[in-house]
Amino acid sequence: MDPIEAVQHLPNWLRFLTLQDANVRWVLFGSILLGAGSGVLGCFAFLRKQALLGDALAHAALPGVCLSYMLFQSKNPAVLLLGAMLTGWLALRAIQISVANTRIKEDTALALVLSTFFAAGIVLLTRIQQSGAASQAGLDKFLFGQAAGLVQHDVIVLGGLALALVAAVVIAFKEFKVCAFDAGYAQTIGINVKLVDGLLAILIVAAVGIGLAAVGVVLMAAMLVTPAAAARYWTDRLSRMVVLAGLFGALSGALGTFISFLAPRMPTGPWMVSSVTTMFALSLVFAPRRGLLARGLLHWRNRRRTAEENLLTTLYRLGEKGAASVWPIRELADRRGLSLGAARRTLRRLEGQGFVLGTSAGLEAAAGGSVWRMTASGQERAARLIRLHRLWEIYLTERLRLPVDHVHGDAEDVEHILTPELEAELERILDRPRLDPHGRPIPYPEVVSEGP
Repeated sequence: MDPIEAVQHLPNWLRFLTLQDANVRWVLFGSILLGAGSGVLGCFAFLRKQALLGDALAHAALPGVCLSYMLFQSKNPAVLLLGAMLTGWLALRAIQISVANTRIKEDTALALVLSTFFAAGIVLLTRIQQSGAASQAGLDKFLFGQAAGLVQHDVIVLGGLALALVAAVVIAFKEFKVCAFDAGYAQTIGINVKLVDGLLAILIVAAVGIGLAAVGVVLMAAMLVTPAAAARYWTDRLSRMVVLAGLFGALSGALGTFISFLAPRMPTGPWMVSSVTTMFALSLVFAPRRGLLARGLLHWRNRRRTAEENLLTTLYRLGEKGAASVWPIRELADRRGLSLGAARRTLRRLEGQGFVLGTSAGLEAAAGGSVWRMTASGQERAARLIRLHRLWEIYLTERLRLPVDHVHGDAEDVEHILTPELEAELERILDRPRLDPHGRPIPYPEVVSEGP
């Protein structure tokens, strides 16, 4: 059997992976390059809090596409792209001038320019469609994109520009990075901030222009911002963020093409946006440090640790008040405002860590349930927490001049988060005090009792 005929008998998903169909190859490569270029450029717009800039420029590109067609009567992608970039640049300058020379805020300027240019584009597009010109068919696809209509010549032009955008970012990465985070510092070290901003603006305009053929005016902003937003959840380093955003954009291009191939009536552009939005949603939930699950788990662990440390400090303070070394769970729960079940679970965790010991035998059980006492390691840990609490109270009263009866609550929170470095600094600036503002002793390591 002829290889081409053999491919035709394969399941659709396997036919796609063979890349035997020339149209599939060009659409796939074009979508991947467009997604990668948009993701890389979008990182800098995202970090500079200009997420809506891409949306405004995408809408502003439509009249440029229409004017290019009206002037040259050609749908050559290079000609249309030139017009899109020209009106995109004009829109960008209109935004910048409005913000710099009037009282109009940036978000208002974006909305005004977006609506004005897009309205002009719709008027021109309607005029072209009513002209009856045979070659005007397909211009309306710039509204929503038609990646499946890309051919070899289109991909060569648009893909080459996408690679050029990525190359420009690599070459000027240091300048873009410094200007994105601290334009004032960039100026002091000799970087021409206006020039860098202008270059970045040109690149964003170009990224918007080359993406119109695939995802259209309406969805182009998503391809600029969403890969960058997803990448931000996975790293704190700009270089990694740029790489991840490019990968997310490229993967969304591949997935959009794959889904469109399996369901021919499904357009590629919207599926590209749907794919990258799914990546953002997964990043939002599952990213290891910034994701909702990780943050929820960290919050839960902090609450557990705080509850454990609060019970330890309660045992310590009870020991300061009386000679008894063991205390009923009911009294501990009442002092901390906990239910007996919550207090029991917390004490069991502390017991597993070797900080407390509990028993419920004989007469001790009759005193209100199980009774608990601290071990030597528990006494040491509780003493440190009490020390941090009382040092912070002194700092607030002596350095910030707060009333003595206003500092306990704040110290109750801060004692759980002060690091050893901050503890040493507090001891230094307070000259290692012996008593807190209430006259209670501060337990330094050399005076901690041995405990049972």
